[in-house]
Amino acid sequence: MTTAPPATAPAKAPARPRLRVLLASTAVSVTALLLLVAVGAVLHEPLLIPPLAASMALVAGAPDLPLAQPRSVVGGQLLSALTGFAVLAVTGPGLWGAAVAGGLALGVMAAARTPHSPAAATAVIVTLQNPPFWPFLALLALAALLLVATGLAGARATGRRYPAYWL
Repeated sequence: MTTAPPATAPAKAPARPRLRVLLASTAVSVTALLLLVAVGAVLHEPLLIPPLAASMALVAGAPDLPLAQPRSVVGGQLLSALTGFAVLAVTGPGLWGAAVAGGLALGVMAAARTPHSPAAATAVIVTLQNPPFWPFLALLALAALLLVATGLAGARATGRRYPAYWL
């Protein structure tokens, strides 16, 4: 005779953040993304707003998660870009290669212990757009570091702890 597994309580929605934390996290996110646009405008090079906006959502909204840690934000973005460039070298630009790059990037990040799901979109963008290698990597590194820096500033303003770890 088999027994049924014990019943588990249904999952609950996350707790509502304190107003101060909500306002500061929102302001930090807007500031970080506006800084990325400003840097892109000065350099006449648009930065990757969609995946970086998702990265900032993790840094500001869930700073305790492994996905939000500096190691994952910077390392995950750069490893995913490199994965995208590797796939691009084999397949050329296109949707099929982009799909492969996005999936491979998730595996590469997991293997390197730098989980950062928004970075999979970076691999896809690289494979679709075929950007120049060194300028793209330099701008991506700058952008990821900027997100981490604004995350640090936001944590200080709200009394939250960020990062949970660096490396």
